[in-house]
Amino acid sequence: MIRVGFRWLARGLCRHPEAATLSGGRFNPVDFPALVGVIEHPTRGLLLFDTGYDPAFVEATAPFPERFYRWATPVEVGAEHAWHTWLAAHGINDSDITATIISHFHGDHVAGMRHLAERPIYCARAGLTELRAPGRFKRVRQGLLPALVPQAADANARFFEEAPAVALPSGFAPFSEGRDILGDGSLLAVELPGHCVGHWGLALRTTQDQLILLAADAVWLGKSIHERRPPPRLTTALLGNTRCYRATLAKLCAAAEHNTELTILPSHCAESAQRFREPHAR
Repeated sequence: MIRVGFRWLARGLCRHPEAATLSGGRFNPVDFPALVGVIEHPTRGLLLFDTGYDPAFVEATAPFPERFYRWATPVEVGAEHAWHTWLAAHGINDSDITATIISHFHGDHVAGMRHLAERPIYCARAGLTELRAPGRFKRVRQGLLPALVPQAADANARFFEEAPAVALPSGFAPFSEGRDILGDGSLLAVELPGHCVGHWGLALRTTQDQLILLAADAVWLGKSIHERRPPPRLTTALLGNTRCYRATLAKLCAAAEHNTELTILPSHCAESAQRFREPHAR
């Protein structure tokens, strides 16, 4: 795999009872950051993996029934999360971002797409189709806010399902197949079904020779993997498919157990993000 630079940065957060995301979890609220991957490719520039929260989320959830999304998932989006402010805080130039990779189309992963819709977007065709399907109440229940993704993005979409299938390096086992989205073996989309329609992760190798699997929302917390504790069935059935979700979790557990060099990063786990940024804290 071609090595890439990689940073894992928070952009806004939401709060849930831990029990909503982890069987047997606590009922007190837990902060779940919305993490964004900043990928520095040696020839293709900067690519983002998801976009985190954005003030656009507040606008999109102002009317009904979209307001229910905001009530069910209290969100913290401050002035520091405005697009150019957030980019500047992390030393990122907007003009250097060449494309976006979208794990799935839930609002906390695509809220920044209004800034990126005119550039290539790598995503699942199944997920984009679901986003554009009719039925406002159904979409809100599924965590989908079409207003966050301008129609221009559809014309610029490159679909995971149509990218060449390639074998994943053995360090990702039991995951065996990825989709080579750039055509050079650097970024391999990995289907992680169960959370919602069109849910994918991303396999990469960093310039520090770290194997990383960005797991998106295949789990919310790293300890779901380490302790083999899925979310309650009510949560997974509401958003996706419990059987598929738990099958994906079993593969993540096996990958973590058998590949000591592999780092699995869920998109909302503050603890996993801190351990990645501060390896001495492991």
